[in-house]
Amino acid sequence: MKEIKISQEFKNQTIRAVLSIILFVIIYLLMLVLAVGLTAFCVYTGVMLIVIKPMIITLALGIGLASLGVLVLFFLLKFIFKSHKVDRSHLTEIKKADEPKLFKMIDDIIKEVGTDFPKKVYLSSDVNASVFYDSSFWSMLFPIKKNLQIGLGLVNTVTQSELKAILSHEFGHFSQKTMKVGSYVYNVNQVIFNLLVDNEAYDELLQKWANASGYFSIFVVIAFKIIEGIKWVLKQVYDVVNKSYMALSREMEFHADEIAANVTGYEPLKDSLLRLHLTDYSFNSVLSFYDKKIADNLKSDNIYNDHLFVTNFLAKESNIQLNNNLPQVSEKDLNKFNKSKLVIKDQWASHPSTEDRVKMLEKTGLSQTNPNNEPANLLFTDIEKTQNEITQKIFTNVVYSGECSTLPVEGFQSYFKEDYLKNTFSKIYNSYYDIKNPLFFDVQHIEYNTEHAQLEDLFSQNKVDEVYTAVSLQSDIELIKQISDKTLDVKTFDYEGIKYFKQDCQALLSKLKKELEILNEKIRSNDIEIFKYFKSKEQKANLNPLLENLYIHFFNFDKEFDTKYDVYIQLSIELQFTSYTTPFEQIRANFNKIEPLEKRLKKGITEILESQDYQVELTKEIKENFELYLSKKWQYFGIDTYENDNLQMLFSAVNNYAFLLSRGYFLTKQKLLNYQVELINTMKNNN
Repeated sequence: MKEIKISQEFKNQTIRAVLSIILFVIIYLLMLVLAVGLTAFCVYTGVMLIVIKPMIITLALGIGLASLGVLVLFFLLKFIFKSHKVDRSHLTEIKKADEPKLFKMIDDIIKEVGTDFPKKVYLSSDVNASVFYDSSFWSMLFPIKKNLQIGLGLVNTVTQSELKAILSHEFGHFSQKTMKVGSYVYNVNQVIFNLLVDNEAYDELLQKWANASGYFSIFVVIAFKIIEGIKWVLKQVYDVVNKSYMALSREMEFHADEIAANVTGYEPLKDSLLRLHLTDYSFNSVLSFYDKKIADNLKSDNIYNDHLFVTNFLAKESNIQLNNNLPQVSEKDLNKFNKSKLVIKDQWASHPSTEDRVKMLEKTGLSQTNPNNEPANLLFTDIEKTQNEITQKIFTNVVYSGECSTLPVEGFQSYFKEDYLKNTFSKIYNSYYDIKNPLFFDVQHIEYNTEHAQLEDLFSQNKVDEVYTAVSLQSDIELIKQISDKTLDVKTFDYEGIKYFKQDCQALLSKLKKELEILNEKIRSNDIEIFKYFKSKEQKANLNPLLENLYIHFFNFDKEFDTKYDVYIQLSIELQFTSYTTPFEQIRANFNKIEPLEKRLKKGITEILESQDYQVELTKEIKENFELYLSKKWQYFGIDTYENDNLQMLFSAVNNYAFLLSRGYFLTKQKLLNYQVELINTMKNNN
């Protein structure tokens, strides 16, 4: 393989990443030296205070003062005592004797790329492949051998050429000396994470020391203030180190992609990248399906048969062509509904966007020769056995209430299709309603004496594009607002190919809001025409006037939804304190504070139990939880501990309330849209 030149941008980002790590080391050492100096001063002054005037008060003050420096110094050094264990229980190691064909492919790639064989090769369950290594203090000083992880979900949905391209990309990382920078960044992040976040034990130590004496508490407060300052500095350093490394990481991805293109041509990696989102979504859909089947004591023998079915089923539903029994996702498919004109450089992204990667791959001009389009699964000696073993590992920790049975592939497919249809809208709508709702209009004051549009015009691609343009425009407006309000740290951005600065936001927002207002009015007009169309069908079929009532019911539900859902949002915010160490009196005060919200929650739950809108989704378990929660006023905190059972019941009630509200909204909308489909079918049958 020809030598691939490192781009100037790659070199620049490497230098920036290394300099940012050096900056962290300098700042940390400076804080450490100051902390040692503070400790020495506090201990010396505390001892002298006791020596000069030995009294109970001076003894307490002296010890408290000495502890001030020790507490600050210990805070900066506590990460040394923290051990880091890498959990590999989800991985399955394989060797050459197990999978000779796969290892032959790996050997061939290594020879072409010119790198070392991985230390170990592992299989995982997911839709991914990656390089990882044991990163520790010593990995920053000595060469480390990298491990290769291959996800069976990935193998399940690629051809052999595509898998070779993906592994070539990963071995491209093997050859990158800049991965050493990753080891440094990893360890820097471990230190910063320990100091910024992993403080539960340290906070308890501070609390106990402060409770030991009122004099000690004075110095604990001072130590706390100093530590808050240290945390602020570390947060700034964290941003610099990681933004620099993320920029380098993106360049490393481009470089590894070019290596893969040199091995297989660019097409196999391009095709697999474009398909990745769909296959990953499909895999998670299968996992979610079986998560819901835990109550029914059902699991899968081979989750990968289900995964391939869902991938191809969803592709067909989205009119994506299949080749070699795999979806051929195009860039047009990937961005079918993305109408955003806003481009913000994501400084925190570790990978470039799929579109950018595809663009850079195509620039190589390295086309594939003699592609192997056979399934990558055929590289395995006994793929079904391997898939069964990994599937078993996925379900290992799931707890079932009774004897568990496996769901045959045919049963899964039937259930999945049924669930899919229950949670989607008819294809006649052409995705018009997938992410929008009928916009409000006065149903009872619509005139019917105009000529009605045709169904294909009401849900034409042009009308659907208007909907998705409005959704993207609303999203763009929200993001630009965040930039303007400085809640989103962005200095410049592009809109319609024009560069804007923070000070330009207000003028741009004014322009975009007017555009959105005009566009929403066009969509509202079309919604009215849709209503007219189906109203005329209802009248011609001499049916009872149900359509108006369905629209009125939906608009009323829509009007009240935000107010009702706000109870869930507010309670979720107010209950966050239960996840942190909080003084007892503050805990009691916090629970008193949420009492008005609990009253609103109980009122909302009562309405749900009495309404017909939620009965389909109201399971026995949810109903029992609601009835128990409504039965009395519950206490969530005792003398010094939480009443965990009561607290769990509250969280379940809050989450079930939010779930049912959302499902009720969807079902109300679906009932309206399904009725409109019934009107069309009725007219067809009558004709």
